[in-house]
Amino acid sequence: MAHETTHPGSCLCGAVTFIATGPLRDVIACHCTQCRRTSGHYWAATSVPLERFELTCDVGLAWFRSSESAERGFCSHCGASLFWRPEGEGRMGFSPAALDDDPPIRLTQHIYTEDAGDYYVPEGPPPAPVAGVQTLDCACLCGAVHFTLPGPAGPVTACHCRQCRKLSGHYSASFDADEARVQWLGRGSLATYATPGGGQRGFCNRCGSSLYFRSAKGEFSVEAGAVTGPTGGSLSEHIFAAAKAAYYEIDDGLIQS
Repeated sequence: MAHETTHPGSCLCGAVTFIATGPLRDVIACHCTQCRRTSGHYWAATSVPLERFELTCDVGLAWFRSSESAERGFCSHCGASLFWRPEGEGRMGFSPAALDDDPPIRLTQHIYTEDAGDYYVPEGPPPAPVAGVQTLDCACLCGAVHFTLPGPAGPVTACHCRQCRKLSGHYSASFDADEARVQWLGRGSLATYATPGGGQRGFCNRCGSSLYFRSAKGEFSVEAGAVTGPTGGSLSEHIFAAAKAAYYEIDDGLIQS
C-alpha cells in the first residue's frame, strides 16, 4: 500500500543513511537565519513520526543544538544538511533532497519569509540589489568559522544538481569571489570535503554550516546564506535546472540552463 512505502535517503558521501516510511508530510521551506546559515541558501523539510524513521548508518552523523527546542543533524564527513529534530514532538524533519527516490510530495508552504536573504524572495522575481555593501561578513551558525571579503556579492547563481541538493538540503545559491581577498577571522572548525568532480566543499564540522566551494580549476564561490548581513547581490540564474527535484518549481522567471 502507498502509505507503507519506504523511502531511502543519504548524505552525499554515504556516511549517513536512513529509511523513512510513508506517508511523508508535504515539504515546508524555512527562511529563518538558522536554516539559511546551515544550508547556504534556505532549507526545506518533510517529516515522519519517529517510529517511522530509521537510521541505517550513522558513521558520519553529528548533531548541533541550534536552539533550546531543536537540534540539527548533518554529515561530519561531507557536510550535508540532513535532519531537524524538535523536542517533544515525536517526529523527525529531514531534507527531501536527501531522499534517493522522488516521492509524490510538494513544497506547499514557506515560513519565516521575513528573514529571507536580500538577494531573493521566496516566490517570484528577486529584488533589486542593496546598494552600498562594501564588506561581506560571513560566518557559520555557531560562529567558529568567520571570515570577511569585499562586497557586494553581485550575481548569485542557484544550482540544482544532485550534489548541491544533497549537500544543501534543498538547492544551493552562491556567488563568485576572489579567494585571495578572503580575511579569515576564525577557522578552527573548518572542514573540507573532496567532491567526486575534484572540487572542495568548505563547511563547519561543529554546526554543519555550508560555507564555500572551490572547483577543481581553483574557482572559488561563497554560499550566499553564509553572509550574515546584506549581500548586495541578486539571484541571476539557475543552473542544472533539469536535475531539480519534482517537489518544487522554479517560479522566478530567471534564466535556466
